[in-house]
Amino acid sequence: MSTMTNRIPTRPLLLAAAATLVFAPVLQAQQQPDQTPEAYAASIQIPDPRTPIASKPGALSMQQVLDAARVHNPTLIAAQRNLEAVRAQEIQAAVRANPYFTFYGTDVTENASADTPYNYSAQVSRLFERGEKRRWRIDNAKATTAQTAAQLEDQIRQTFLTIKTAFTSMLEAKADLQITTAELAEFQHEVDIAQYRYKAGDLARIDFERLDLQLAAFESAESTDIVNLRQASDQLQTLIGVPAPTADFDIAGSIVPPTLTQDQATLIQTALDKRPDLSAAKFAVDAAVANRKLTFANGTTDPTLELEYDRAGHENSVGFYVNIPLRLFDRNQGNKKTSTFQEDASRFTLTAAHNQVISDVDQAFINYTQSKRLSDRYTAHYLDETKDVLAIAQYAFEHGGIALIDYIDAVRDTRTIDAAALAAYQQTWVAIHQLSAASATELVP
Repeated sequence: MSTMTNRIPTRPLLLAAAATLVFAPVLQAQQQPDQTPEAYAASIQIPDPRTPIASKPGALSMQQVLDAARVHNPTLIAAQRNLEAVRAQEIQAAVRANPYFTFYGTDVTENASADTPYNYSAQVSRLFERGEKRRWRIDNAKATTAQTAAQLEDQIRQTFLTIKTAFTSMLEAKADLQITTAELAEFQHEVDIAQYRYKAGDLARIDFERLDLQLAAFESAESTDIVNLRQASDQLQTLIGVPAPTADFDIAGSIVPPTLTQDQATLIQTALDKRPDLSAAKFAVDAAVANRKLTFANGTTDPTLELEYDRAGHENSVGFYVNIPLRLFDRNQGNKKTSTFQEDASRFTLTAAHNQVISDVDQAFINYTQSKRLSDRYTAHYLDETKDVLAIAQYAFEHGGIALIDYIDAVRDTRTIDAAALAAYQQTWVAIHQLSAASATELVP
């Protein structure tokens, strides 16, 4: 017996002793009699999707992002300049017809006593508009300006919806990356424990390697989330007018959506009162009415009056000239009919815009109510339940209470539920943004 004892290889003993020193804290944590599954669950470091997302100093809120976009977004700036250009046409519409001055001379080399003495003539003429053409031009220009201003507000409304959606996408990408990174670290901890158990003979090699292979999925998910976050950040920075997106850009906000208190009927009435696209359609009718009146006025006759002074030799004379077009054939008939049909078309367009506003609010409201119902279910039930399942499965696996496949299933379920919760939160936020845009109201201050 003494001889056989002396023949025991020293290398395995040294490896076992080293492993014991390295993993002793893990074993002590596992073997503490007062460590219940509940206490163990509290030590898990995976962030809850409901917890606030960490942000860098100087991170922008949604309102700050919108304010920056209003000032720096090149598309909105171009639309504002276009409005100023259209408004300038009001000045042009109000101008009156210019008078004409004509001066000429004949036989200027002859003296006053010649048979054909010199002759000088000065003429002033002006066209006088009839049918209140200037009035209808001004009305048409003002209505067009009001329509363009409403279209600008509608473009801002739609751009802000795009920005809010991009903001929410970046917020969700941040939450995804934060959770995925924590899950990777937590799972790496489990692989380390499994490796010790494998070396200690408490876990089969195939079970350890199957567990180790799961790290690839976590690493792949983390890489994907890093790409998604950077792409969402670049998109949002471009929308607010940043010429060259940077990696230092960050935002701050809650991923958990709030509960709205407004009812559908109130939102519909608000939308009918405030939607800029509906206002643009109303101003389009005003412009079409003014244009029709202008085309009928253009069918009236505009006389031209001319006063003339002549001097021939020693003789002075004064005369006048009146030019009245005879509208026998061209009475602007085609333009009159065209403007009448355009006015009718603008009224039907207004009706379509009115109906679309109601439909938009209805669609956005049902989207919000159903999305909020699902996200509330994750908040109040599924996230807590999956956390309990993971904690129990992780505790049981580390203590040899369940098979590897059961633990891996619990890990996959947790990842699936966390991702689904974030997707539900994002969908609810998008529904809130859509409802805000549909009702032309900031539902979340």
